[in-house]
Amino acid sequence: MQIRKLKVEGAYEFTPRQFRDHRGLFVSPFQLEAFQQALGRPHFPVAQTNHSISRRGTVRGIHFTVTPPGTAKYVYCARGQALDIVVDLRVGSPTFMRWDAVEMDQVHFRASYFPVGVGHAFVALEDDTVMSYLLTGPYVAENELAVDIFDRELGVRIPAGLDTVQSERDAAALSFAAARAQGLLPDYAESAAVEERLWQPSGIGATS
Repeated sequence: MQIRKLKVEGAYEFTPRQFRDHRGLFVSPFQLEAFQQALGRPHFPVAQTNHSISRRGTVRGIHFTVTPPGTAKYVYCARGQALDIVVDLRVGSPTFMRWDAVEMDQVHFRASYFPVGVGHAFVALEDDTVMSYLLTGPYVAENELAVDIFDRELGVRIPAGLDTVQSERDAAALSFAAARAQGLLPDYAESAAVEERLWQPSGIGATS
């Protein structure tokens, strides 16, 4: 497993080895040993798994979770091709407002780890792109927020030549400035404290 530290503090890319033969392919996108090597954590406390299928041009995000409770994610592309994007929305972070992207597909099976408090988005580059997630917290609708991925202040670059498709919620998402002015963005220190609690024996879903 190859590990690459992303430009956003606490975020990582993982590229697993593949085993191919006349039957097909075997790959393990999540490996605890590599996760421990990168983050120095004893485990990844899974509370929920998500699975999405998207048509070419679909843009999901930038999504983030109210913190606390906060949620960390481990994401990979099981089929198709996507540009997976992390944006540092944590006020006070050394990489605040910085973003990075991981090219995901069914050739390399790269995966990404996103810490508590950051924003996540992806762009589907092929029809029937399947994204799979491991999450440290359950989905609670009122805790899930979004900022506009096309906000020029953030400068996230979307691949050209796509007829983009968004949900109504994402199309109407707040600008970065508005989300910050309303006090909606996660705090870096608080996000780190929430993430630290995740690694405790009773850390799954912990909010205090």
